[in-house]
Amino acid sequence: MRLCGRLLLWVALLVGPSAAVRAQGTTGQGAGAEVSGGPDTAAPQLVDLPSGAQRFDAGRFTIVAYPPEERLARTLLAEALARDTFPGLPALHRHVVIALAPDDATFRALVGAGAPEWGAAIAFPASHRIVMHGRDNGAAGDPRVTLRHELAHLALFEALGPTVPRWFDEGYASFAAGEWGRDDVLVTSLGLVWRGVPTLAGLDSGFYRGSETAQRAYALAHRAVAELASLDRERGLALFFRYWQEDGAFEPALRRAFGMTSADFEAHWRSRIRHQYGVIAVVADLSVLSLFLVFLLGPLWWQRRRRQQVRLERLRAADELLAAREREGALAALLGEDAAGGPDGGRIKGS
Repeated sequence: MRLCGRLLLWVALLVGPSAAVRAQGTTGQGAGAEVSGGPDTAAPQLVDLPSGAQRFDAGRFTIVAYPPEERLARTLLAEALARDTFPGLPALHRHVVIALAPDDATFRALVGAGAPEWGAAIAFPASHRIVMHGRDNGAAGDPRVTLRHELAHLALFEALGPTVPRWFDEGYASFAAGEWGRDDVLVTSLGLVWRGVPTLAGLDSGFYRGSETAQRAYALAHRAVAELASLDRERGLALFFRYWQEDGAFEPALRRAFGMTSADFEAHWRSRIRHQYGVIAVVADLSVLSLFLVFLLGPLWWQRRRRQQVRLERLRAADELLAAREREGALAALLGEDAAGGPDGGRIKGS
C-alpha cells in the first residue's frame, strides 16, 4: 500500500492539482494519465509531493526529485533555463513539470504499459509534463540531452498542436537536442542494406518495432528534419513553422516555404541519404546485384559444375581402365616369357 500510495501521488503530480485530489482518493487512477488545458504560465500548485521528494523551481520549470537526485535535478534545471529556445520556434510560455523517477518501477508505473522498454524519458505534451529516469539509468546517455529532446516535443506541441507527423516530431526533437551521434547507426545499419531507405510515413511504424529498428527510425527522422532545415540556410525552419501555424498543416507550409511537395522532399531526402552514406549505397547495390546474379546464374553455374564433375569422373574412369589394361599386358608378357623358358620356346637346336 505504501508503494501504491507513492505512485498515486506521483500521478497526481503529473496530471495537475484537480486530478491530484482524485488520485489520492481513488486506487484505480491510471498511471501516466494526462489532461488537456489552457496555457499555464504560472507554476502549478502541487497539492502533495511524494513523501521525501523535493521541489526545485526556476523560470517556467519545476523539477520534482528525491534527495539522491538533487544534484541531477539542479543541473537539469540550469540546463533548461540556459537553453530555453528551440530552432525556428517562437518564445515559449507554458510551465513545465519534470519528474525524476527514482527507480525503474516508478518510471514504468508513471509512463504506462505502452512505453518502450528502452525509453529513458517520456513527454506528455498536452499537459506539459515529462517523466525521466534518474541516476539509475546511466546507459541512457547524457540526461541533459535527453531532457532537451523531451522539451523539444513540448515546444513543438505548444507551437503547432497535436497534428505533427510522428516522424517529424521525433526528428525535430533529435535535431533540437543536437543528437548528431545518431548518424552512426546509419553507417553500420544492415537494415538499410537489405530493405533500403524507407518512406517518411514508413518511419512511424519503425518507432514501435524494437530497439534496433527504433534507433534506425530515430536516426532517419533526425536526418529528414536536418535536411529540411538545410534547404533555407538563412532562416532554417523559422519560415516553415510560421507558415505551418498560419495554414495549420504540414503540406501547404512545405510548399510555401520550400517550393516542393512532400513527395518531392521525400525523394530528395532518400536520395541524399543514399549519397551521403555512400558505403551503404554501394553495399546495397552490390547486395541486390549479388542476389540477382545468385538467383539468375546460380542454376546455370550448378549445371555446369555438375557437367564438369561427370566429365572428370569419366576421364578418371577411362584413365584407370587404360592403366589396368597396361598393367595386365605387361604382366602377361612377363608371364609368357617365363613359361616358355626362353625366347625360342625352350626347344633344342638340331633335334
